[in-house]
Amino acid sequence: MRYTPPAKSLYIKNRLKFVNKIESNSIAIFNSNDIMPTNADGLMPFRQNNDLLYLSGIDQEETILLLIPDYPLVAKREILFIKETSELIAIWEGHKVTKEEASEISGIQSVYWVSEFEQVFSSLVVEAEYIYLNNNEHTRAVTEVETREDRFAKLCKLKYPNHGYRRSAPIMHIIRSVKDKEEIEMLQRACDNTEAGFRRVLKFVKPGVREFEIEAEFIHEFIRNNSMGFAYQPIIASGSNACVLHYVENSKDCKSGDLLLMDVGAEYGNYNADMTRTIPVNGKYTDRQKDVYNAVLRVQKEAIGLLRPGTIINDYHKEVGLIMEKELIGLGLIDRNDIRNQDSANPAYKKYFMHGTSHYLGLDVHDVGNFYKPISENMVFTVEPGIYIKEEGIGIRLEDNIVIKTEANINLMDNIPIEVDEIETLMNE
Repeated sequence: MRYTPPAKSLYIKNRLKFVNKIESNSIAIFNSNDIMPTNADGLMPFRQNNDLLYLSGIDQEETILLLIPDYPLVAKREILFIKETSELIAIWEGHKVTKEEASEISGIQSVYWVSEFEQVFSSLVVEAEYIYLNNNEHTRAVTEVETREDRFAKLCKLKYPNHGYRRSAPIMHIIRSVKDKEEIEMLQRACDNTEAGFRRVLKFVKPGVREFEIEAEFIHEFIRNNSMGFAYQPIIASGSNACVLHYVENSKDCKSGDLLLMDVGAEYGNYNADMTRTIPVNGKYTDRQKDVYNAVLRVQKEAIGLLRPGTIINDYHKEVGLIMEKELIGLGLIDRNDIRNQDSANPAYKKYFMHGTSHYLGLDVHDVGNFYKPISENMVFTVEPGIYIKEEGIGIRLEDNIVIKTEANINLMDNIPIEVDEIETLMNE
């Protein structure tokens, strides 16, 4: 693998967090993701199931984790099943994790080949009253493809209909939303890689370059810094393209006088950075662009200050909306009359700032967590206000990644240039 994984102590802690929240006399199973096909004999790059990775550290296909914490034999309370390798697999695909390596990565002593799973599982499940099954319960998930978790759940319920079934996802959402020190270090590495890419791009951007050329500069820097690549499909949006929130075509020419909005992030060890910066293609903001930019930056700074332990994110989003409302009045985009006549379900500011300000960040870019419960220390959020003025061809969004702390929050992107003067200076050196 390209990255250095955290110490096995992290995964031992993570499993303990999980088993401490399940019912007594239970067994829980977590399956790896599939390797998905493209066309003919083509395959997509493998991406591990984040819950399995969080609990075991094993970043390989055909992996199963079984937890049965109340089983009489201690050696069988945690069992890892991995893909059995062979000389042929080694020739065609390269090295696969050995049993010894899997144990060292995960801290799990009992490691079997995945071909042995059915026999071992059937001997253990009869000793349990409840079976915890995992599924993708992210509130924004749209899953049309059946996963290994889905297939296992169907077969398990057919074979063992008399057990009580429980959901692992709500527990995983709780424990994954609060990050350990080792996880924050991985996120910092992803943010540092993102910084390297951004600084490279500041030297590269000029009138006439294509958006996809800028994308190429980022991916070059990410990969040379031990990343598998982008954390998500990058948005490289010049001019009015920046007013399309999920613009990913990245095919247009960058023109002098236009702004360039770049929503990109590197991953590192499956942890993700999520950065947005907006720069002038020709290296100099116009007065109007600067006014709008600084308005967005002021909103971002105030929003970061509002993210404190005990805050409820949905309430915070309303407060940020009021801050943005004030800035839009100052820019002449809305007035008091617009506010008096606004629909409370669709405030006037949403014409120019139509998306949320923050989301959880971690193993998923839009990481799991609960937006209705108070946030706590060591949760990680993006802060990404924006103003989009389609009629002026101006779209500005600024985004940093913030670790919540009781005293003072930590900005993982504190070293990434964001002030107008700093960006102009770097672009014109």
